[in-house]
Amino acid sequence: MARVPYLDKAFPEVNQVWNEVSAKLKEVYAEVGLEMSLIELVCVRSSQMNRCGTCLSIHVPRALEAGVTQRQIDILPSWRESGDEFSAQEKAALDLTEQLVRLPEGVRNSGAGERALTFFNEQQVAALEWCIIMISANNRVSIASHHPVRKY
Repeated sequence: MARVPYLDKAFPEVNQVWNEVSAKLKEVYAEVGLEMSLIELVCVRSSQMNRCGTCLSIHVPRALEAGVTQRQIDILPSWRESGDEFSAQEKAALDLTEQLVRLPEGVRNSGAGERALTFFNEQQVAALEWCIIMISANNRVSIASHHPVRKY
């Protein structure tokens, strides 16, 4: 059986630009005052929703290093029912993540971005949305490429 190509290897020049965008976004997160623990929490939730084992094997360790607790990762799929395990700010970011990853049919704008403005300024919401878009795209690249789950 033929193996599908790794998209990142098939067009390395596209992958290079992709990596530059990711690096720039890390600068943006710092510039707008978003903690890496929040960014990694969003990346883990998106990767869970998209069922991307490769990205989970990357972002779970990063989340732990950034200060997300193991308990938060364990209960992340049920964050809405988690009581006070997540801050109001984290919940707003997770709501935004779920709305952008799912893109519910028949709903042009879920209002998650507006709700997030209660806890973040406009630049922070925009940076979070870029984060969600990028990790979702990364999930799809890894899934399409059949990237392996990384070893810890």
